[in-house]
Amino acid sequence: MHQLEVKRRLDGDEIGAVQVLLDAATHHDGHHALGEHQWLDLVHGGRAGFAGIVATLPGHTHPIGYAQVSRSETKGDDWSLELVIAPHHREDETIASQLVEAALGLVGTEGGGRVNLWVSKPQPWHDRVARARGLERGRELYQLRRPLPTGLAYELDWRPFEPGRDEEAWLEVNNAAFASHAEQGQWSREVLAEREALDWFDPSGFLLHEGDGGRLDGFCWTKVHTDHDQPLGEIYVIAVAPWAQGKGLGRRLTLAGLDVLAQRGIGTGMLYVDAANTPAVKLYVDLGFTLDHVDRAYHATLGAGSARARPGAAG
Repeated sequence: MHQLEVKRRLDGDEIGAVQVLLDAATHHDGHHALGEHQWLDLVHGGRAGFAGIVATLPGHTHPIGYAQVSRSETKGDDWSLELVIAPHHREDETIASQLVEAALGLVGTEGGGRVNLWVSKPQPWHDRVARARGLERGRELYQLRRPLPTGLAYELDWRPFEPGRDEEAWLEVNNAAFASHAEQGQWSREVLAEREALDWFDPSGFLLHEGDGGRLDGFCWTKVHTDHDQPLGEIYVIAVAPWAQGKGLGRRLTLAGLDVLAQRGIGTGMLYVDAANTPAVKLYVDLGFTLDHVDRAYHATLGAGSARARPGAAG
């Protein structure tokens, strides 16, 4: 019989054991088992609103399941929930169901709020587990891909991001462009610094465009995934400031970012876009992107002390 243990902080050995599970799931599913922000929460540990729930089975040297809840640093009643089950234990859906139940219970004890469980390439068992715990289908993200180089013409003056100089200007544009966005909005200097410290960060692939008077008005931040059989180039974050929209800058920034990736020898470019963002989806399709897969959020709203969504509360 599997057992669950709640961890507010994981030590090095515990993180290593969970990493074995994450690596197995990543290899099996073809995508990272935890989102980047959640992985940073796991590694750093000890943050307010963080908890890892580890499922173990006697005789196994590594966890068979893991759930993680993280409270938003800017919206205290928003929570992210991620779930990882060992590939050879997914037939027993009680493991996933009990991990989700325990995670929702933790949110309830912390005052409740809105919970989003993000799943990449959702399978029928994800739907069943979510439904059993009162979570409803919510937002969907498309991962789009296209071959590089694009062969498409554009004109754009840009310069690379300079660490130590451009952080505040970038935060102004990012937070203005994503003011209503649950994940990308309201970044802080600390959150940006965490990304700059990661191994993949390369300022030469972080394109900044300045408008009249030298004010930053758009950017295209690229990322290279070297852990694929063939390296994959991502438009990691792209945005145009509200005061510079309507001029076709988004299209030109996208093409410039893809061009930079192609110059590094990357043969495939990718990006994520909200399925409901019809203008952005159309832009990327017009640029030759096609759908690779869908990521889905399951959501619920919990009251204080609750371990299950209130009927009709999820919006």
